[in-house]
Amino acid sequence: MPNDCAMNETPIYRFMQPGEERAVSDLVTRVFSQFVAPAFVRRGVLSFLSYAKPRSLAARSRADYVVRIAQVQTRIVGMIEIRAYRHISLLFVEKQFQGQGISKALLQQTLDLCRRQHPDLTGITVNASPYAVAIYERLGFRQQGPEITENGVRFTPMMRLLPHDV
Repeated sequence: MPNDCAMNETPIYRFMQPGEERAVSDLVTRVFSQFVAPAFVRRGVLSFLSYAKPRSLAARSRADYVVRIAQVQTRIVGMIEIRAYRHISLLFVEKQFQGQGISKALLQQTLDLCRRQHPDLTGITVNASPYAVAIYERLGFRQQGPEITENGVRFTPMMRLLPHDV
């Protein structure tokens, strides 16, 4: 567990660099296992963990995915992955750093990036786990339909509308 000094430091936000996939995957796996996995059947857990593997992160980042991270000292404490500058595929923050605005900062930076890539973008989507629905609602997302289960992975489709003057 990080000391209080590290938790009070302002995170540095940046793009994931090649070679950091293992640390990012480990973060995602820890947070997923603690907060999300209990609501999934075994098939869903295995499917998600396969998606979060370092090799999978690396392959996606060479395609049309971008990963931004939050770092405190030398530790990666948060991450967001965006597909095609239109869809959030992953957003995770270490338990000890939750509630400190890291998700909000990662999201805002991602929205800014998406708008630069697609100036006419009207919304960004996410498939939120049951655990994350309320978090995304606080971040301005609204449900776009009922919960869906695919390959054992439970999610609610959500969208955040983007005003044109952002």
